[in-house]
Amino acid sequence: MVRFERHVGFATKQKKKSINDMHQVIRKKYGFKHVLELSSKSGEKLSFLLNPFSLQLASNDDQIYSVENAFYASKVFQQGGPYTDLLKAAPRQAKKDERLSHSGELFGYDYFGLQWSVEPLTAFYDWLYITALKQNEHLHESVMQYQAFTDLTFNPKKSIHSAAYALAMFVALSKRGLLDTVEDSGAFYDLYYEFKINNTAQLLEDGWV
Repeated sequence: MVRFERHVGFATKQKKKSINDMHQVIRKKYGFKHVLELSSKSGEKLSFLLNPFSLQLASNDDQIYSVENAFYASKVFQQGGPYTDLLKAAPRQAKKDERLSHSGELFGYDYFGLQWSVEPLTAFYDWLYITALKQNEHLHESVMQYQAFTDLTFNPKKSIHSAAYALAMFVALSKRGLLDTVEDSGAFYDLYYEFKINNTAQLLEDGWV
């Protein structure tokens, strides 16, 4: 947890002030030299390329979609889905499609026949993002220069899926020589579940949970 001054206002200038203050606190607290903001307010070309609306994923049907499209098009609800037509919609349009909020309870995900459970909560999203980034090898060298990732626009009250978190996981897997586990969704799931269990245990030990 870090505390920083959040500058009020919707102007890009105000957002950048908040980002700079947040990064200064992170650098001072953790000793990190390189921190990357992923939101559009970053102004960095790399941030745009790593945004889930932009990051491209080669799918099982030999087509290329954004991570955002692949995620929303894979959702399976009590009363419908997956809505595969969302694969070809504009990413922001796919996210706001009314069927996603009018089809009942979310049961899981179906990505070209590959089925995922809702639990662990962010496993499928993180797998999609990491898989996409693994495919985009031209971005790896730049990504590995950073020690932390932030997203000022992320609101935990509205969403649980964070590209910054998935990106940090990509770097962690890469540094540990475990990036190839992404190719096997089952192996990735087991690794992810083990990480969640160990992380929760550590939080309990530290008195955070």
